[in-house]
Amino acid sequence: MNTPFDGKQIWFLTGSQDLYGEDTLRQVAEQSQQVVAALNEAAEIPVPIEWKPVLKDRDAIRRAALDANSDPNCLGVVVWMHTFSPAKMWILGLDALAKPMLHLHTQANVELPWADIDMDFMNLNQAAHGDREFAYLATRMATPRKTVVGHATHPAVRAKVGTWARAAAGRDALTNLRLARFGDNMRGVAVTEGDKTEAEIRLGTSVNTWGVNDLVERVEAVPQADVDALLAEYDETYDVAPELRAGGERRESLAYGARLEAGMRSFLEEGSFGAFTTNFEDLGGLRQLPGLPVQRLMAAGYGFGAEGDWKTAILVRAAKVMGHGLPGGASLMEDYTYELTEGKEKILGAHMLEICPTLTASTPRLEIHPLGIGNREDPVRLVFDTDPGEGIVVALSDLRERFRLTANVVDIVPPDAELPNLPVARAVWQPRPDFATSAECWLTAGGAHHTVLSTAVGREAFEDLADMVGLELATIDAGTTTRSFAQELRWNAAYHRLAQGL
Repeated sequence: MNTPFDGKQIWFLTGSQDLYGEDTLRQVAEQSQQVVAALNEAAEIPVPIEWKPVLKDRDAIRRAALDANSDPNCLGVVVWMHTFSPAKMWILGLDALAKPMLHLHTQANVELPWADIDMDFMNLNQAAHGDREFAYLATRMATPRKTVVGHATHPAVRAKVGTWARAAAGRDALTNLRLARFGDNMRGVAVTEGDKTEAEIRLGTSVNTWGVNDLVERVEAVPQADVDALLAEYDETYDVAPELRAGGERRESLAYGARLEAGMRSFLEEGSFGAFTTNFEDLGGLRQLPGLPVQRLMAAGYGFGAEGDWKTAILVRAAKVMGHGLPGGASLMEDYTYELTEGKEKILGAHMLEICPTLTASTPRLEIHPLGIGNREDPVRLVFDTDPGEGIVVALSDLRERFRLTANVVDIVPPDAELPNLPVARAVWQPRPDFATSAECWLTAGGAHHTVLSTAVGREAFEDLADMVGLELATIDAGTTTRSFAQELRWNAAYHRLAQGL
């Protein structure tokens, strides 16, 4: 897949007015460019910030908003009122703006030159009240935005701008996402269903279905040279079980896994798909349930949902884009079973086969084992433990009149003991604030059993993304209580129903 940040940028819009004269406006332009330069020095910000000429009247502001909307490479805009920019000038622009907005409340200097301050200095450096004028109007117009306060050289500011930029890239990816469902959903399951039309209205994501045998034709047409190249890559990259190595008795099964990967990748690339689903109940002429192929496609950046779960596939793709280039990874995950020893409570997460190897820095073991469901040949898969550290699990549920994101901040830990008989990749975590509170809140929220587990981006990125696309987000973290969480859900229900209008 293409790098998700290729060619993308954030626009920097500076507000002022004609009142101050050309000399002051020249200094405004120079100093706003210095702020942009400081932001562009920050490794935390994954895309360049593009400075735009200072905005001084309502027509220019509206034109800047429309230009941002129409530029496919513009992920969003950062706005700053360097001087006092009368906010009525911004009404048409804010009304027109469809891209995410970050309001940077900053100023050119860090320290005040106390002995040298005169009225010229005061006229030039008015962000302290110019930004308040702007924020009043944005609040009155209910303009979605993130507010970041502090100097552009401060690490905390750069980190927040960087996280917001990653969320904007995630939103952009969803807006342009095409998702291929290979077959339908698992029969009888409620949570993997949902309103695909509403998802396209809300997120911009196109979700459609292709027959599994459309994929089978592509798999069968893969040239042998492509299969051989993937086999050589597997041998070099993974700890391959003896029976799957060259000359091993199960090598042909691995060759079919390679053929399946090449066929799926070709199908997805040709259709410009960024996410996909499979379903063990709908495999058509496939000889194996895709395990290794799905794991490797996720590692390449594709979103994936098992059992036809397109909503989780959307989330995995968003997490992949937001976390691109950062340590850690993102994967489909499922809460599978519990350790309930008092004081040692943990969740063991796994799936049949499809956990992404970006969750570990170790070398996964490539193995083959029987699979009791799907009625197909034994599938190949990568087996590993997820690396310890902080993570977040997030689910997307359809609640009829809205979508809800449910999130839980977790601490990933090593298993209490070896798992020699569990032939799948897995993660073990302790949910915050504790197991009982977390599980009760998750169940109260109707959070799905399929999630995305992210160890690259955390709570703030998903908060920013939810704000940008207008999704409800219910977060369970160290400060959560069951009572406060239940009350939050009630408030959320009232707000989101009112926000839809009559």
